[in-house]
Amino acid sequence: MSFNSKHLATFIIGAAAGVALHKYLQTEDGEKLLEDLKSKANDLKGEAEEALDKAPEYFEELKNKGAETLKTNFPDADKFLRDLLNNITGKKSGTPGESPA
Repeated sequence: MSFNSKHLATFIIGAAAGVALHKYLQTEDGEKLLEDLKSKANDLKGEAEEALDKAPEYFEELKNKGAETLKTNFPDADKFLRDLLNNITGKKSGTPGESPA
């Protein structure tokens, strides 16, 4: 990998930005900004943990509502899908648990 003047310029600009940021964060405004960022990060962390805790219940409820809606609006969907699966896999039609004759 070659090292050229663009790499050096990029490094110097990055270092200067880092020094400027460090100097700014040492001021009263910078410390306030840093505290605000920490507070918002903790709030987001709490919200994410809460959402993660609620996810299994939410998806279970969503699954149940979807199944209920499917049964209500498309009563023959279960038989249709079972027959379709049986046609694809080559099994004979029948009710679940029933052995083919």
